[in-house]
Amino acid sequence: MSHEATHEDVQAGSHAAPEGGLRGVVADWSADKQAFHVPWGKAMMWIFLLSDTFIFSCFVISYMTVRYSTTMPWPNASEVFALSFGGGDPIPLILIAIMTFVLITSSGTMALAVNYGYRRDKKKTVMLMAATAALGATFVGMQAFEWTKLIVDEGIRPWGNPFGAPQFGSSFFMITGFHGAHVTAGVIYLIVVARRVANGYYDRTRGGNYEMVEIAGLYWHFVDLVWVFIFAFFYLW
Repeated sequence: MSHEATHEDVQAGSHAAPEGGLRGVVADWSADKQAFHVPWGKAMMWIFLLSDTFIFSCFVISYMTVRYSTTMPWPNASEVFALSFGGGDPIPLILIAIMTFVLITSSGTMALAVNYGYRRDKKKTVMLMAATAALGATFVGMQAFEWTKLIVDEGIRPWGNPFGAPQFGSSFFMITGFHGAHVTAGVIYLIVVARRVANGYYDRTRGGNYEMVEIAGLYWHFVDLVWVFIFAFFYLW
C-alpha cells in the first residue's frame, strides 16, 4: 500500500500546478526545462556563429568604407591576383577560383558526412569528414601560397603596395587572415570529431548520437558561406 501511495503521489505531483511565489520561480528555473527541444551544443554553436557574423560584417563594412573614402585608385584585383603557368600570360583570379571551388566542394562532403552520421554509418562519416578536413587544409595551403606571392614577389604590405591605395594591403590581410584562421581551426575541429567518431567515443558517451558531426557541419558551412561574401566583395568587386 505504501508503494502504491508513493506512486500516486508522484503522479499527482507531476501534474500539479507550478508553486507560486519566489520558491516557485526558483524551482522552475532550476528544473532545466526547455520550450524548444534544441540540444545545448547546437544552440551554443548558433550563438557563436551569430557573434562571428557580427565580426565579419564589421570587417566587410570597414573595408567598403575605406574603399569608398580613399582618394587613391583601388588596385585592380584581376591584375593583383593573376597567376601564370609555365611562363604564359597571367590568368586573372585563377588561384582564387580554385580555392573557391575547393571550399565549396568541402561543403558538399561535410553535408554528406552529416547525412551518414544520422544513418550511424561510422565508416563513411569518418571518411567524408577526413575528406572535408583535407580540402580545408588544401585551401589554407593555397592561401599561404597566395600570401607568400603577394608579400615576397609583389611587395604588398599592410601599410602600402605598388598597385594603388595603401589601405588595400591592410584590408586584404585582415579579412583573409581572419577567415583563414577560422578555416584552420575548422580543420582541427573536424579531425578531432572524426577521430572520436572512429574510436567510438560518441557511441559510449552519447548513446550512438552523432550530434557533434552536425554541430561541426554548422561551423564548416558558416566558414564556406563567409568565403562566398569575401570572394564577391573583395575579389570580384
